[in-house]
Amino acid sequence: MLTLTLDGSIVTVAMPTIQRDLGFTSAGLSWVVNAYLIAFGSLLLLSGRLGDLIGRTRMFLAGTVVFTVASLLAGVATTPAMLIGARFLQGVGSAMASAVGLGILVTIFSEPRERARAIAVFSFTGAAGASIGQVLGGVLTDALSWHWIFFITLPIGVVTFLVARRVLPTDRGIGLAAGADVIGAVLVTTGLMLGIYTVVEVEEYGWVSAPTLGLGAVALALLGAFVVRQATARTPLMPLRILRSRSVFGANLVLAFMVAALFSFQIVVAQHLQNVLGYSAAATGLALLPAAVAIGSVSLGVSARLNARFGERTVLLTGIILLIGGLGFLTRIPVDARYVTDVLPVMFLAGGFGLAIPALTTLGMSGAGKDDAGLASGVFNTTQQVGMGVGVAVLTTLAAARTDRMLGEGHGRADALTSGYQLAFTVGTGLLVAAFVVAFLVLRPASSSAS
Repeated sequence: MLTLTLDGSIVTVAMPTIQRDLGFTSAGLSWVVNAYLIAFGSLLLLSGRLGDLIGRTRMFLAGTVVFTVASLLAGVATTPAMLIGARFLQGVGSAMASAVGLGILVTIFSEPRERARAIAVFSFTGAAGASIGQVLGGVLTDALSWHWIFFITLPIGVVTFLVARRVLPTDRGIGLAAGADVIGAVLVTTGLMLGIYTVVEVEEYGWVSAPTLGLGAVALALLGAFVVRQATARTPLMPLRILRSRSVFGANLVLAFMVAALFSFQIVVAQHLQNVLGYSAAATGLALLPAAVAIGSVSLGVSARLNARFGERTVLLTGIILLIGGLGFLTRIPVDARYVTDVLPVMFLAGGFGLAIPALTTLGMSGAGKDDAGLASGVFNTTQQVGMGVGVAVLTTLAAARTDRMLGEGHGRADALTSGYQLAFTVGTGLLVAAFVVAFLVLRPASSSAS
């Protein structure tokens, strides 16, 4: 899971070098990221349900193989089309493996205290992978070549496969006959692919353009048809009963708000450090590293004990408050910001993510029965990926529009960029406030969330 998360961020630093080496156009270069995001986000739900049907361990092992082979193909790519195809295949493998990860954990670790510790470690890998990827991408690209940002995952994939075969329990699943809804799979996968494609293309076409509105309407229609299908199908891909649980529904809604704000925070802070303060790519990665250390220290060190003592809901609300304070602090970041006084405190407050995510994950998974654990895991991961994509599109588009308006009014480039980033941080803070309100009103303590 660390490797899958790392892969999502390690590419970003190397993209200028990849563009020069393979001859990407500026528009085409974005598909190095978008191809991965579309495959990953759209296949998580289907992969989670297939894990319940054919066995989560089998799905995890198959996903690891697909991801590792795709990494090799990406590393040896010599044309833009080859690299984009390999990145799409990486997204497929990532969806297969990550969709069942939580389902495997919650079935192996049934005792509450052990489960809390396992989920804390699982949650830590997300923050660690993203931060390590930003640093490692710059180092490998400068020291060797961009090809090694993909080759580095090969030995990890092989070791993961061999270890997983030995330590993960044999899981035959409940059988394809129990839920092989082909029509539902086609509707949700196509709808999510089209929806994510629409979001990632917003920057080029704009929010109110004909392509955005048209494609968005078709995506919503497909997803609506999927919901209708699930209510009437004999063996639905996603039994709607899972969304009747307050804990599952509430946790996914809170997660969507949180990741929309926080993934965008990571990207916008990186842009401010490079575009306004003049940091290099490697220096930016190192500047963001304290956030990963803070998140890891909290999630691995104290989150499980705090959840056991005070309950997941209380810990979740506390974590969100810390995050609101951190992002709110950035809403007034100056043009001549100093790292120690204007950025570093926010990195420490990001430790609230280490409190919030393990608690939120426990609450969300507590509402799913054993047979639906893989599905709940897929839903949770799908929400996270879609929330990230939408959050990045919305916040970066708003920031760019503010910057363009300021430049048009005659302001300097640094002032215009900073004003745009401040707007993004303000909207992100609002999303976190919405997450707090939903968590407070909808989520219940773990002892009563199984309804």
